[in-house]
Amino acid sequence: MSTDRMHWPQLLSTRRFKVAGDDIRETRTPATLEGAAGLRSDFHIDHDRVVFSSAFRRLGRKTQVHPLAPNDHTHNRLTHSVEVASVGRSLGNRVGAMMQAQGLLPDGYTPFDIGGAVQVACLAHDIGNPPFGHTGEDALREWFRDPRHAALLAGLSDAERHDIQTYEGNAHGLRMVASLEMYQGEGGMRLTSAALGALIKYPWTSDAPRAQARGKFNIYRTELPYFERVAAELGLLRKGEREWCRHPLSYLMEAADDICYAILDLEDAVEIGILDVREFEMLFSHFGETERVWQTQDISQKCAMLRGIAVGRCVAEVAEKFMLHQDTLLAGTFPGKDLIDVCAPDIKQTLQDAKALASQKVYRHRTKLVTELASYPCIATVLDVLVPAVHARISGGEAALSPRQALALGLLPRPLHDDQTLYQAYMGVLDYIGAMTDNYAANLAREISGVGIL
Repeated sequence: MSTDRMHWPQLLSTRRFKVAGDDIRETRTPATLEGAAGLRSDFHIDHDRVVFSSAFRRLGRKTQVHPLAPNDHTHNRLTHSVEVASVGRSLGNRVGAMMQAQGLLPDGYTPFDIGGAVQVACLAHDIGNPPFGHTGEDALREWFRDPRHAALLAGLSDAERHDIQTYEGNAHGLRMVASLEMYQGEGGMRLTSAALGALIKYPWTSDAPRAQARGKFNIYRTELPYFERVAAELGLLRKGEREWCRHPLSYLMEAADDICYAILDLEDAVEIGILDVREFEMLFSHFGETERVWQTQDISQKCAMLRGIAVGRCVAEVAEKFMLHQDTLLAGTFPGKDLIDVCAPDIKQTLQDAKALASQKVYRHRTKLVTELASYPCIATVLDVLVPAVHARISGGEAALSPRQALALGLLPRPLHDDQTLYQAYMGVLDYIGAMTDNYAANLAREISGVGIL
């Protein structure tokens, strides 16, 4: 096979890997060997492992757009992920059918396998997000980049410092599925290589040139050896020492996410009274037959009907453009920013207009701003207590701990060990805070500040 492009038989690999010390080897579990044809495919097994994880369940109390929203109908990260997975499955199934019609689908695979792999990636795409959404990421980064805390990072390598100072939900998502959930430290959920490839939007480390340019990355140093093995299995083209081309299916996962948040964030805004329904109608009414929409008086039903029309149109367009650009996707030379970027002008413009409207009227609404501002001192309160205690324990042992610091370490779900490095211990702190729900983080900050003592 040509080495200057990726190939579907490798890209759809269902091999799973486990970690045994310094060795990363293939693993086959009883679930993988269920025997009866059609009982559960490898991607169904992946799906179930994500859905039954505690990390996925916690998304139900994490911010999508509106932190601690009082309205039960607004999306949280869990409902968002389920809906993205539904759109992603439709995209994958559609692409898979077109691949099959063109003789591009490898032997042994069905169109539903493409849909299944994308669906798994979509389910897990937000699994590493911290409390308070992107504001939570910013709060974690700001604390570790504060010059007042520089002494606490002394002794870390440049690469380790990049990781600690740049909490990245995408990288923590890979960490969650490859290290923290199920087989902890031994390969995590041990998902198929194809599903992992489809999950990774930014296949490079925090100190790679593209991370510096874009501020996004998917691979912490802790997961680099594991991803190296997965990337080799998939035949991902290497672009640098710690950088690879994206798996083509990751573009479908990304498009499903873009479609959902561009449309559904506005639907939420109508639901809670931030946006007038007429603005929602103006954006999406041109996407298809809307006679029934105009006859509908119920605002929620009207939004739902327009949303369904818009999503269906976007799915058809994105799948078509994926097939049109398949050669460049496989060669790692895709010219667009993403698949939406190469869609028909009306699709692209409408989604851009939707995001612009959300930015103007939803993301900057006072109720959202106030809660987001409060998330900074909330997360800082927890870090102020935990990080100095961890630093004292790793650098000086238990004897170096003050009574307050010894109490603080009791908050961590896993005790620190003498053989841990400072980097590993700080990653444990990020794991703990990143896994918190909005409610848990807010309550913990109030309690340890003394405000909630009575």
